[in-house]
Amino acid sequence: MTSKELEIKAYESRRLILDGVHAAKCGHPGGSLSCVDALTVLYFDEMNVDPADPKKPDRDRFVLSKGHCAPALYATLANRGYFPKEDMLLLRSIKAHLSGHPDMVHVPGVEFSTGSLGQGISGAVGMALAAKHTGKTFRTYAVLGDGEIEEGQCWEAFMAAAKWKLDNLCAFIDVNGLQIDGPTAEVMPSAPLDKKLEAFNWHVIKVNGHDYDEIKAALKEAKTVKGQPTMIIMSTTKGKGVSFMENSVGWHGKAPNDDEYAVAVNDLNAHLKELGVEVDG
Repeated sequence: MTSKELEIKAYESRRLILDGVHAAKCGHPGGSLSCVDALTVLYFDEMNVDPADPKKPDRDRFVLSKGHCAPALYATLANRGYFPKEDMLLLRSIKAHLSGHPDMVHVPGVEFSTGSLGQGISGAVGMALAAKHTGKTFRTYAVLGDGEIEEGQCWEAFMAAAKWKLDNLCAFIDVNGLQIDGPTAEVMPSAPLDKKLEAFNWHVIKVNGHDYDEIKAALKEAKTVKGQPTMIIMSTTKGKGVSFMENSVGWHGKAPNDDEYAVAVNDLNAHLKELGVEVDG
């Protein structure tokens, strides 16, 4: 896909994220909006997946380690055709299948149930290691949060991935600079992430997490790396695309009310119109 086509898909997914969180009256919009561009590139341009056959053996695997940002994964899956987009309006409803965190039992396309921060990357390491041991050629991808990597389990997983030379594993850290308690630099500084991960024997690439060409180029580079896992450190804006949510820690884990939702939809629709897309509202 072209970068413009990917941007359109990402902003369509942003609409679905806001639709779901608003309907549920709860959820995590800020970090969902910051990572959805990477998910869009993965699902629409990079990964070998088939919504008509979600369990095909040779499919690539994806794990959303920062599982509270399930709205981003669900919206991307719905936009890709794994289930109807209308299902997003039943996010977190007991009447439907879209739980507050990714659910591999009930949601087509979800490879690993996540929610407890730090554990998803371990699952991704296990998938990549299993592929190595069984001679499978699929690749495994994961997205972590910059607040999530305060969990020690992440660094244990990083060490294991390097030990086993998992060059079939490519992970992202979504560096939006904010977590539930405030700026990550104040809560628990992690910089310089690139140097730390290089010391853990990862191949590290730094990108603008909202630049589709940079994300695509990083993924292409990751495929050329031998004997090391790859980490793509992406600089992003929390709440990206919604004027009053951008760079605001208050939108880590709450839903917009009706008036705020209307403003958010207007922001996203305006951007889609700039991209030449006809939208309702």
